[in-house]
Amino acid sequence: MTRISKDFDGQTVICTFDVTPGSAQDVVDALAEAYDQVISRQPGYVSGAIHLNDAQTRIATYSQWRDRRDYQAMLRSAEMRERNRVIHSMCRHFEPVMYEVIDTWQR
Repeated sequence: MTRISKDFDGQTVICTFDVTPGSAQDVVDALAEAYDQVISRQPGYVSGAIHLNDAQTRIATYSQWRDRRDYQAMLRSAEMRERNRVIHSMCRHFEPVMYEVIDTWQR
């Protein structure tokens, strides 16, 4: 389970995908398959999630990694480069951004 905490010492990556309602489910399926078969099995992977907005025009993924080098190594793997080419071809725009958790609030 993804746990968001300011005490997290690793790398957080949020990726956004600009899609059309007609391609949204295909992109979600491709991302889910990539997480299941490749991403979640990589060294340093901690957790991840896929989010789809109500209009089916934006997808966001949230992943946590032990270290930014682990995330970068996953991106450089031959299998993920090929999968990313396919996923990107279904999107209007794709943007991965590395973040640091600054704070959280819970009830």
